[in-house]
Amino acid sequence: MKKIIASLLLCTALVAPAAAMAKDVTITTTLDNYSGRDAYLAVYVTKPDGSYDSTLWVAGSKQRYLGDLRGWISAMTAAGMTTLNLDGITGASIGSGQTLTIHSNLADTLIDAGYTIHVESAVEQGGEYPDDAVAPITSAPQQVSGKGYVATLSVSM
Repeated sequence: MKKIIASLLLCTALVAPAAAMAKDVTITTTLDNYSGRDAYLAVYVTKPDGSYDSTLWVAGSKQRYLGDLRGWISAMTAAGMTTLNLDGITGASIGSGQTLTIHSNLADTLIDAGYTIHVESAVEQGGEYPDDAVAPITSAPQQVSGKGYVATLSVSM
């Protein structure tokens, strides 16, 4: 009996980590050619019900301009987040025609489960585009067009 229990515990220990596996995801955002300053971007995930899940990347180093990303800020506030913790997920703003590529690990439970990746864009003394580009998180590669400063958003595993 002890051998059976030990075998079951060992199998559980070997199988349980597989249930929490993550996929390496590449998210590529290419901006349109436009005149003006570099764009601030927020790349974040929403749940199937549309509520905020997590932030993957923020492009823009001056914190005072992050408030221009109002859709992202509103989503986080609605989720009960009262402070910004952006350690390790920020970089420089992105210029006209440039490309931002992010590599992230997403839990398998988010894939093909109705979760989406959002890219919001804003340019100082320019426009703001909440949901500039939105793509579902699926096992099949996705590419969508943006509505503002984003030309294309591609998501692949």
